[in-house]
Amino acid sequence: MAHYLVTGASGFIGARTAELLLQDGHTVIGIDNMNSAYDPKIKEYRLRRLLGMKGFTFHKLDVSERSIIEQFKGEKFDAVINLAARAGVRYSVEDPWVFVQTNMVGTLNMLELCKQTGTGKFIIASTSSIYGENPPYPTPESASSSEPLQPYAASKKGAEAMCHAYHHLYGIDVSILRYFTVYGPAGRPDLAHLRFVQWISEGRPVRVNGNGEQSRGFTYIDDIARGTILALKPVGFDVFNLGGHEVITINALIQLIEEVVGKKAIVQYGPPNPADMFTNHADVTKAGKVLGWEPQFDMRAGVERLVEWYNAEREWAKDILTP
Repeated sequence: MAHYLVTGASGFIGARTAELLLQDGHTVIGIDNMNSAYDPKIKEYRLRRLLGMKGFTFHKLDVSERSIIEQFKGEKFDAVINLAARAGVRYSVEDPWVFVQTNMVGTLNMLELCKQTGTGKFIIASTSSIYGENPPYPTPESASSSEPLQPYAASKKGAEAMCHAYHHLYGIDVSILRYFTVYGPAGRPDLAHLRFVQWISEGRPVRVNGNGEQSRGFTYIDDIARGTILALKPVGFDVFNLGGHEVITINALIQLIEEVVGKKAIVQYGPPNPADMFTNHADVTKAGKVLGWEPQFDMRAGVERLVEWYNAEREWAKDILTP
């Protein structure tokens, strides 16, 4: 059995990835600073689940603090899975500094930790936002990632570049995972799926930026977590798209959630957000060939699981802040 360091362990992808590793009998040290980038209630819920599992240890730490390297100098890890990140294209326009600190400086600290502990494998969460304004669709990893449109995407590009430098200098095996839009139980409350399920279930207005004809390639959380674990295999240095295989407009997503929840939405359309891309759609051929990954959940099955989770946790989930 292996021993892993997972950063961002109370985050959406980090928590589910850690759960699957623990279920397979591995040991996991989780790190998270439990920040308030979105409602901490949902982070605390995810963390409670992990703390109840055998083999999990948690440290409330910030990856952007250089002192974190000393904290784990005596550890021997099979891999560092760096899923700690500040995410969100809109928020990065308001406070780009925190994105640079977490996504770039935090990545540097984790790479340096690998170097100093002799950890040979590094996984990092990157983003589909890195492909900029007019990539080909579906977008392959070979598409240009040098014209980011927001500080969030720019900070991830910087992190990817630092990973290559550490691979070149110290031989660290790196898998860069460019996640497309992820959804599922206990998801991020600043993204569409959880917000829409809550708003429709509770009879609140469903706020949509633009006319709702913008689209996203979505993927269910379990598929994403499995892909992250498959990326632990040796690849040298490589980049993989994960997710975004099933594209749906925001209007069609609302209609699907209406059907599953069993209530009509009160939709309110507003101006489009200039930080948003109109669409994304991943070419995941490479992840299939190299990692043996393919999504197993279609959109309806994933939405049904999300609604089932929401109904089970509704007593507190109805009060999650969904901006």
